[in-house]
Amino acid sequence: MLEYFHPWPNSAGFYLARQQKWYEQNGLDLHITAPDPWHGDSLEHLLQARADFAVAPVNRLLVRRDEGEPLRAIAAINHSALETIQTLRSKNINRPRDLAGRKLAMNPTPRGLAMIRHLVASDGGDPDAVKIVNSQFREFRPEDLQNGLADASFGGYWAWEALMDSAIPQEERLVWPLGQLGAPPYHSYVLCTRDDIIETTPDKVRSFLKASDKGFLAAAQNPLAALPAYELATPYFPTELLSQSLTAIAPTWLHNGKWGELRPDVMEEYTHWLAKNAIVSDRNIWRSAVIEQDFRHSVQDHS
Repeated sequence: MLEYFHPWPNSAGFYLARQQKWYEQNGLDLHITAPDPWHGDSLEHLLQARADFAVAPVNRLLVRRDEGEPLRAIAAINHSALETIQTLRSKNINRPRDLAGRKLAMNPTPRGLAMIRHLVASDGGDPDAVKIVNSQFREFRPEDLQNGLADASFGGYWAWEALMDSAIPQEERLVWPLGQLGAPPYHSYVLCTRDDIIETTPDKVRSFLKASDKGFLAAAQNPLAALPAYELATPYFPTELLSQSLTAIAPTWLHNGKWGELRPDVMEEYTHWLAKNAIVSDRNIWRSAVIEQDFRHSVQDHS
């Protein structure tokens, strides 16, 4: 199960591997679905056994594991932050501290609010002075900012929403990836499953990882190879947007030429940051929230 309301190019490895029949060659019949928000996010669907595998933001996984849910990451999808702060030049917001006293549209989750406070305070600003506009799950468009609904927005991805066409000239739009603003490093998305699936059907997990690894490596080397699959799955998005997004997002899938590595240093630093901001209670919960390295190595040894 995907992480978003609709398929978008961050899942290209799954689509390409299915298109090339690499799952089928490993004895798997892959059905790719998007979560029904009425019944929760991708991890809730995974928890309720409506899916065997799910892509999810790493912070959501850590929160659920911290609460005792038997969910675990088995691979990293991204090795960098995808979120941004977006604004317009006419708003005269030139850095995070300039958000003080201005209206910021965002989904005010505990983690999102903590991140904004971190970025503004680290830049010498007053996080208490930021005026939060609750946009819930909606990502504000540049037109919304121009119309005065907010002065800036937080959450949209530099490899997706920021690439979409707008009546606002590109030179008027400012897009700041969190990784350039002082955010702690983290895996934006991870691939997850349940503990019982790992314990009872480890070969299925290995087969799924083997095919997915092959798909993401191939997509990283040639992002546009996945374009036909997206034109089939999401014909309502322009080909140019899909092409731009595939090319932009592909470098985030690999670390040192490998896909899927859940990097201990990244997981530890981010979980400590979440604990410091009272998002999780156990600063070391990441250790039980990721697959054992021996399991990952067993997949690589048979690839």
